Amino acid sequence: MGDLGRLQVGIIGASGYGGVQLVRLLKDHPQIEVVYLGGESSAGKRFSDIYPHLAHCIDLKIEAIDLDIIAERCQVVFLSLPNGLACEMAPKLLEKGCKVLDLSADYRFSNLETYSSWYGVERSDEQVATTAVYGLPELYRDRIANAQLVGCPGCYPTASLLALSPLLKQGLIQPESAIIDAKSGTSGGGRQAKTNLLLAEADNSLAAYGVAHHRHTPEIEQICSELAGHEVMIQFTPHLIPMVRGILATVYATLRDPGLVRDDLITIYQAFYRSSPWVKILPSGTYPQTKWAAGTNLCYIGIEVDPRTDRVIVMSAIDNLMKGQAGQAIQCLNLMMGWEETLGLPQLAFYP
Repeated sequence: MGDLGRLQVGIIGASGYGGVQLVRLLKDHPQIEVVYLGGESSAGKRFSDIYPHLAHCIDLKIEAIDLDIIAERCQVVFLSLPNGLACEMAPKLLEKGCKVLDLSADYRFSNLETYSSWYGVERSDEQVATTAVYGLPELYRDRIANAQLVGCPGCYPTASLLALSPLLKQGLIQPESAIIDAKSGTSGGGRQAKTNLLLAEADNSLAAYGVAHHRHTPEIEQICSELAGHEVMIQFTPHLIPMVRGILATVYATLRDPGLVRDDLITIYQAFYRSSPWVKILPSGTYPQTKWAAGTNLCYIGIEVDPRTDRVIVMSAIDNLMKGQAGQAIQCLNLMMGWEETLGLPQLAFYP
């Protein structure tokens, strides 16, 4: 029997990088007890068999996925699964009274046709999907606080949208001019063996992928369109960089008012994010590094204006497994429970 004073939490898909990150963070969270770890491929194994470095503090087995048992034991369930599986499980868990946070793409889209066309999964949970809230607290804090189902954003969209949101919301740029050039560490590809993520393939190399058709594009466009108040198309190019953690998104856009200078925009960004403890706007002439955010839930934003081209350049750095995944999911849970947004989440990187 768990500690009745604490929130009883389960993770389905606990053995991947998102799952182990959740376990680590929830273990340190003062209000939470992890009572269930689930997964099909590793069911029956001790969690410490997969991650021996956690053996001294995690004494749980990975169990088969039985939604009735999970709902009986857990008040909140994190779904850290490949795309197309959460939509099979979330409706039943919600019906049984659980709060659900999905780390896949299944509940990020307000239009399921968009999801199906990009992810190739037909859906039968339309009613449930309409209740999902997009889990970017800096934009949708109040909605998340009242949600039972949160679709946590992708890592690239998180970094990109935090860089773009003030520009679109305030009408400061020509939306169709926005270009996102983003680079991610290899952990963004997950824990399964993939040839392009082998050390021999990825090290000492830098390459773009998913050019002009990456699955995060429609997710970014959906939120940009909502912010701008009309349909917006965005050019997004992701790159794989030979490091484990981190995303740096560099966003370029043409200013509507070429008279705006860097300090004007820094003031606008500081005001926009004044109630957002996880977003740090850097002073003039300082640009973010991914290492500053590593292991934290922080997003660092640097801003520059090029008067020659009338473009604004915004750089956004996050840890893809933290603010881009598990940390942000816990930030959302804190809001859903009425707790401080910063509770149980690391605010200082290991540096260097």
